[in-house]
Amino acid sequence: MIKYIGSKRVLLPRLLRVVEALPDVQTVADLFSGTARVAHALKRRGYRVVANDHLCYAHVLARCYVQADARRVLPHARAVIAELRTVRPQAGYFTETFCVRSRYFHPKNGERIDAIRERIAEMCLEPDVEAVALASLMEAADRVDSTTGVQMAYLKTWAPRALRDLELRVPEVLPGYGAALRMDAVEAAKVVEADLVYLDPPYNQHSYLGNYHVWETLVRWDNPPVYGVACKRVDCRDYDSAFNSKRRIHDALRRIVTSVRASYLLVSFNNEGFVTKEQMADLLGERGYVATVEVDFKRYVGAQIGVYNPRGEKVGRPGPLRNTEYLFLVGPDAAVVQRAVAASAGSIRPQTRSARSAALAYRGSATARPTAGGPRRADCSGPVRAASRGRR
Repeated sequence: MIKYIGSKRVLLPRLLRVVEALPDVQTVADLFSGTARVAHALKRRGYRVVANDHLCYAHVLARCYVQADARRVLPHARAVIAELRTVRPQAGYFTETFCVRSRYFHPKNGERIDAIRERIAEMCLEPDVEAVALASLMEAADRVDSTTGVQMAYLKTWAPRALRDLELRVPEVLPGYGAALRMDAVEAAKVVEADLVYLDPPYNQHSYLGNYHVWETLVRWDNPPVYGVACKRVDCRDYDSAFNSKRRIHDALRRIVTSVRASYLLVSFNNEGFVTKEQMADLLGERGYVATVEVDFKRYVGAQIGVYNPRGEKVGRPGPLRNTEYLFLVGPDAAVVQRAVAASAGSIRPQTRSARSAALAYRGSATARPTAGGPRRADCSGPVRAASRGRR
């Protein structure tokens, strides 16, 4: 998967242990899915997953890794990717913008990206197959980029990987059910039902559109006007999210927390964010019992390199090289919540698949529904709500 600031790659084993320690969890919704790393891992474990993100490149990744069913799409997708490997390089907008005017990619790879993306557009593929092809191209480009992991800037000299040849690979598409939505998280919270909802919202003022504008352009393929040394899409200037606003993030989170329909909420947040640990615990406490895990992390590579001006001169000192990731779990039963949090560190062995329920396998469908006079419990009588609701 692509390099991503805020990626849960290191935290993922803890997240999975928490979810697996919870009883009666069969459906999971990820409302800020990003690269779909967490949603993909949950689908692999047998959960029925809904992944949501409002950015186009993230929606493509969710379609590839969560919604696409390998049994249905992979035969065609493999043939498409094999054909795309034979496309002859042809410079176009992408090469001019991201290899000449800026230096995110070496021109030899930019020409291949241009030609392959144009061929994908010409093929008029079925949406899930197209998502697999686009994810393959995005990840191939990510492996030969010349950045520190975000697209707010690029390296002054070529990274060694940027000189390698672009290589398309078939993404690890999983068999079985999944759904991908492209909605604002606040709106998605109103229509998605699940046994557990996972929230990993942005932490600060840096938008993911600005951080990964190249991927957004690659997926939209709309050749937008750009500005600045970083050649950002002009709509980055107008992009506005409550989750990137210190003044508005509290209200946005409250709207999600109060409207989401799930027995459990699992939230990851960072000590560098606009919401303190205490504020988050107070907000989540309105829904039930809250337990917290703190995990020490090394910050992303850009923070370790330091701050430079456009001439490549070091002009400032980086901030702290480590930070703290918080995991908050909320549920109706204090003992269950505490046990699941303890399992995150491996101190208690999570329940096995057979101990949870045979219904966790893809043998039917499940949704979370309210029971009279009590908290929501799993009910295997209906499909996951939200796959057909909202903006796709």
